[in-house]
Amino acid sequence: MKLQQAQIQKIDMTSGTVLFECLGDWTAGTLQDVTKFLQECSRALRNVSIQWNVAGVGKVDSAGMMLYIHYHDLLRSQQCTIELIDASPEYEELYQLLRPLVSAQAVSKAGIFSRLHNPFSNLGKATTNFWSDIKAFFSFVGENSVALVLSLQHPSSIRYAAIVKNIEEAGVRALPIISLTSFLIGVVIAYQGAVQLQKFGANIFIVDMIGISVTRELAPLITAIVVAGRTGSSYTAQLGTMKITEEINAMRIMGFEPHRFLVLPRIIALMIALPLMIFFADIIGIAGGMIVSNIHLNISYAEFINRLQNVLDIKHVWIGLVKGPFFAWLIAMIGCFRGFQVSSNTESIGRYTTISVVNAIFFVIACDALFSVVLTELGI
Repeated sequence: MKLQQAQIQKIDMTSGTVLFECLGDWTAGTLQDVTKFLQECSRALRNVSIQWNVAGVGKVDSAGMMLYIHYHDLLRSQQCTIELIDASPEYEELYQLLRPLVSAQAVSKAGIFSRLHNPFSNLGKATTNFWSDIKAFFSFVGENSVALVLSLQHPSSIRYAAIVKNIEEAGVRALPIISLTSFLIGVVIAYQGAVQLQKFGANIFIVDMIGISVTRELAPLITAIVVAGRTGSSYTAQLGTMKITEEINAMRIMGFEPHRFLVLPRIIALMIALPLMIFFADIIGIAGGMIVSNIHLNISYAEFINRLQNVLDIKHVWIGLVKGPFFAWLIAMIGCFRGFQVSSNTESIGRYTTISVVNAIFFVIACDALFSVVLTELGI
């Protein structure tokens, strides 16, 4: 009989009590996710009442029971009260058998040396986790590259309907928030620039400032950040939910490769949609600046457009559009990668969704900075 992966969920009750809901089989080969979860909880929980419900637990071996005993004692040492609920007689017997084998000093309070050691230990763990994430990400990129090559060799296997649907979800439905954000960016640039230019009687140069800054830098960057928060997080949540419900495992069992059926359509769709959204943001951002210029600097719409045609080189528009596919690839790849990292408890969905948004925004800004340095060095 195949063992079920051990699971544990933390539920905050209205009474202030914390409920640990345990599921699956608690055996040596199924405890990886539970161990990580309990490590995180043990750092955060102090002076609380905990109910540990084991009604949904199947098979338990000595490894599972020793894990429970260790964290039971650790949480007790942190002034937590623990109540075990619905434990079967077999569990009680195993507990009584193993309880004397646990050293009373195993979870004793940390001394001064240990507290001084903790920051360095945490730094080491963070560094190790960072390099592990880097290696896992490059492995994920490699798997998707192989899936892309195989799809290009067999074009009929590409899920065109899924790509169109994802373009609608990521692009068409994002237009309202992109419109509002771009319009406000144009308004802000126009107002801030007008205050300075009025001092020198150089009102007309507001057109240069709005046209170049919006098309070359602000529209691509702001649009990518909005898409990272909206679409990147949804990719992580969708794939994470599919992993928790074991839909991804079911796809593998049926012979469907998740990277070809779930990841590639999202990446391709976003790489198509984002440049179009950037072009749309260019128009709305310039329109916002034009309206403010007319109201605040008395520059007519015809004068604004004529000046814009003279000063805005097409290269600035193309530079902004070329950034789109790179930003889209980063956002989609990071969102899907974090979605595949979701473990078997629901809390990890929120954690990895947050991580994916932060990572995507950081790498988009870093990529934009790299573009700026390279293009400046090339004199473009």
